[in-house]
Amino acid sequence: MATKSICLYFQVHQPTRLRLYRFFDIGKDSHYYDDFANRTILRRVAQKCYLPANKIILDLINQNKGKFKVAYSISGSALEQFQRFAPEVIDSFRALAATGRVEFLAETYYHSLASLGSESEFRHQVAKHAAKIEELFGTAPVTFRNTELIYSNGIGEMVYSMGYKTILTEGARHIMGWQSPNFVYTGATQPRLKVLLRNYGLSDDIAFRFTQNHVTADQYVGWLKDNAKDGDIVNLFMDYETFGEHQSAESGIFDFLRALPDAVIKDGTFGFVTPAEAVKKHKPVSDIDVEDPISWADEERDVTAWLGNELQSEAFKKVYAMTEKLSIVGDPDLWEDFGHLQESDHFYYMCTKFFSDGEVHKYFNPYDTPYEAFINYMNVVSDF
Repeated sequence: MATKSICLYFQVHQPTRLRLYRFFDIGKDSHYYDDFANRTILRRVAQKCYLPANKIILDLINQNKGKFKVAYSISGSALEQFQRFAPEVIDSFRALAATGRVEFLAETYYHSLASLGSESEFRHQVAKHAAKIEELFGTAPVTFRNTELIYSNGIGEMVYSMGYKTILTEGARHIMGWQSPNFVYTGATQPRLKVLLRNYGLSDDIAFRFTQNHVTADQYVGWLKDNAKDGDIVNLFMDYETFGEHQSAESGIFDFLRALPDAVIKDGTFGFVTPAEAVKKHKPVSDIDVEDPISWADEERDVTAWLGNELQSEAFKKVYAMTEKLSIVGDPDLWEDFGHLQESDHFYYMCTKFFSDGEVHKYFNPYDTPYEAFINYMNVVSDF
């Protein structure tokens, strides 16, 4: 049996995009969403990514007789859109759940920044998401992954207090220092919380650099072995949309996905584990101390992709300032809009970064400028 492990985890999320909402719409029209764009994009990504990738993963699990395992974190916003626009995607995830070789992770229902904005709202969304996962896939999540892998000591304590014993985050260089992400760690202020750290170099070799690297599955196994000589586990965490959407089918990404498990299993150095299995198999080597929040975004690996400028800070404060009023009103429709207004994507669109991360921000942004994103969002918030 292989002594080292590979933990393969995919984030699945689609934002609920806002329609063009002008100043003159305030007080007259409270439908905020671009239903056409949401449906069109969701259907396109389902055909290019979710359905073909799920079929490949299912085949690989069956072919490898339980030796191949993966984990998914699917936001509530994505699940709602699947149910509305592409129910066959839900069915394909149910087929994966039925294999018993797939772990579904807990997260914030609306892929939000609630862990930074409101503890009560954070707890509410995590509970809502866990209930949705259990309803759709018949399994209660035991591992937590915060939006964009955002983590700090304080967030770790909150997550542990909700009953989650394992959390995923980024192996950020400024936090790690000389330490390797290829081990299991514990929280610095909650030592019973197990922490799995993304190996961002090897993850991004697939997620961002696959086309330029033209790497084969056998070459990649060589990279894994070199990188984890002194480690226990390599955590490969990435957006699921890597397969077929960010990296096109023509790039050979699906062929790579098909070939990777066989190459890993044939080599014998690594075995595949889910996050829940990883922390049972490998003992923690140390704690990881994270005072200020980290994430998997951009060169800085912090939260400045969403809260790095005045536009973002103003929008963030404005929306979370309404939490108490909503509790008094208690209207379910308002709560639903409030949830969708918290999606981290809205704040990402307001990012003013450039240089190395500018292209990434541009790719995901439906607005021409961060200022346009801010004005549109604040018009919606004003009406709300």
